[in-house]
Amino acid sequence: MDERRLAPAFVELADNLVDDFDLIDFLTLLTDRCVGTLEVAAAGVLLADREGALRVMAASSDDVHLMDLLQAQSDGGPSLTCYRTGEPVALHDVRAVPGDWSRFGEDAQRCGFTAVQTLPLRLREKTIGALNLFHTAARPLDPHVTEVAQALADVATISVLQQRLAEDQGLLTRQLETALETRVVIEQAKGKLAERHGLGMEEAFTLLRGYARSHNRRLTDLATALIDGKEPLPGLSPKP
Repeated sequence: MDERRLAPAFVELADNLVDDFDLIDFLTLLTDRCVGTLEVAAAGVLLADREGALRVMAASSDDVHLMDLLQAQSDGGPSLTCYRTGEPVALHDVRAVPGDWSRFGEDAQRCGFTAVQTLPLRLREKTIGALNLFHTAARPLDPHVTEVAQALADVATISVLQQRLAEDQGLLTRQLETALETRVVIEQAKGKLAERHGLGMEEAFTLLRGYARSHNRRLTDLATALIDGKEPLPGLSPKP
């Protein structure tokens, strides 16, 4: 774990009470900081919609996005259990998972993951989603990393709920609906970049996110600009 990055990560996650708060950007930041700070292989976030069904909101890789999506659609897996119980779930070895999670274990192995931790996005008795951490190292899960990851998840939950309360009680629902629409736009932009430059979808997403960061733009706005094609985006191409 890179402890030098811990304080900046917590500050970034807490400092979001702004007018243009973007749920997708915020949760993508959470997955990025988990990967960069906790030094896990990948991370993903699911949030519950108004009916209590989990929806994939952000993921650090396409493999994780697909695995989280399969969990949500199949109504099974560690994320569902974590969300429903409000308690962490740890799979120390994805080769040995409960029978009803066998598909999840197989997908995890296919992607090269050896272990998975799922932590609740919760505030007191209220759980709004789950944070998945994926590992590839063949070593026991570090309890200290788990504690820090839960703290990051708690801060993220507080930030999302604070933002809702700052405006009105229906904000979280509207944010979730908007985020689902935004996810479609981002996927379309990834597809356009991938086709244009002969890239894989994950490479296209990395390129898109890197460009947004280096040009101080929101990922959502950049994806929309790319789809519209009305704005020149110099430098939005793979380096030779």
